[in-house]
Amino acid sequence: MATYPEKRQQILLAHAGLIQQVVVAAQNRDLQAQLEPALKASEENGWTALVAAIRKILRGQREATLLHGLDEEDQTIVEAILLGLRDPNTLRALQVPTDGSAAAPGLAGIIHAAATGDTDALQWLGQMAQQMSAAGGDMARIGGQLRRLMDGERDAEKLCKGMGAQGEGLMLSILEELGKLGAH
Repeated sequence: MATYPEKRQQILLAHAGLIQQVVVAAQNRDLQAQLEPALKASEENGWTALVAAIRKILRGQREATLLHGLDEEDQTIVEAILLGLRDPNTLRALQVPTDGSAAAPGLAGIIHAAATGDTDALQWLGQMAQQMSAAGGDMARIGGQLRRLMDGERDAEKLCKGMGAQGEGLMLSILEELGKLGAH
């Protein structure tokens, strides 16, 4: 599989909500029931190995053996959860900046690669769209627009419809980065 700009960071940002929810639920068993619907939905969407590892974490496992048998994306998520349990300060890095400066270049790079026929990028973009949609809010709206971006849509008004300031900022940054990539 091709290596994309800031791929690990993109995985972490796309799954930030889940990572944070698991860390909180692992530290407070009373909150685990609230996480269950998200875990069931993830299982139904084919994320069975990831959900199995998360369930082990929720039961108290913290060993690196949890990473065995996971693909790169799942390993990145589980590593972030384990790190968040050891040092909650690491979870601050999972916040999407309001200006979108950190996430936009990587997302634009993947969208551009998918649009130019890179099948690995297309597959990864589909997975990201699915996970972003499950996150809700502006992330879901952006996830829902990834296909349109890949197909060449660049009308900011259409793409940002219904988004809050943070989502709009990220979308505008993605459009700016796509403009740079298109100029080369």
